[in-house]
Amino acid sequence: MQAFLDQVRSTPTVRKPGEVGRLIFAMDATASREPTWDQAMHTQAEMFQETKALGGLQVQLAYYRGFGEFEASDWYVDADALLKRMTGVRCLGGRTQIEKVLKHARKEAQARRINAVVFVGDCMEEDVDRLCHLAGELGLLKVPVFAFHEGRDPAARHAFEQIARLSGGACCAFDASAAKQLRELLAAVAVFAAGGRRALADYSTKRGGMAKLLTHQIK
Repeated sequence: MQAFLDQVRSTPTVRKPGEVGRLIFAMDATASREPTWDQAMHTQAEMFQETKALGGLQVQLAYYRGFGEFEASDWYVDADALLKRMTGVRCLGGRTQIEKVLKHARKEAQARRINAVVFVGDCMEEDVDRLCHLAGELGLLKVPVFAFHEGRDPAARHAFEQIARLSGGACCAFDASAAKQLRELLAAVAVFAAGGRRALADYSTKRGGMAKLLTHQIK
């Protein structure tokens, strides 16, 4: 624990001038998630488009599926490269592995500054206290998790809210039938990762919609 706290103290809390925002885009890729995965492929370009004026964005795709499979991609700076990577993934039944997502984010943040994590899912089948502990560590590292919850599972919703709160992020529910909602949420977090809270506040004032839900939650 002391080594971890030492790492936190040495981690920068703001981006340096000219530094590109970095965002981990994590998704549940189990069997039930295929429709949302397809939506995300068609809406992820919005993240890059909305951050051009803020200096750009680097995005790493992370996902879990099947029997204990967890993957994290290279870092991408344009929508075409990320789309190509996502197109090669097929959703596969299995249990949730949110703990692996959070541990991966912690490892990446300890190596180099991460500005935000997006997690999109509908279920939670793990020890919520373990997830909360990891979320708290991400909070110390100044890595907010933006958890986007699809569906009506109350246990998942509660866990996502706790993860978001402890990491300094936000939790929003969205409707899988409304692709516009997911597009707005992804764009808003991308703006936050690239430009910080002030950029998100400006963006939500101009665009409204789902972006305002995020702005009201983060501190």
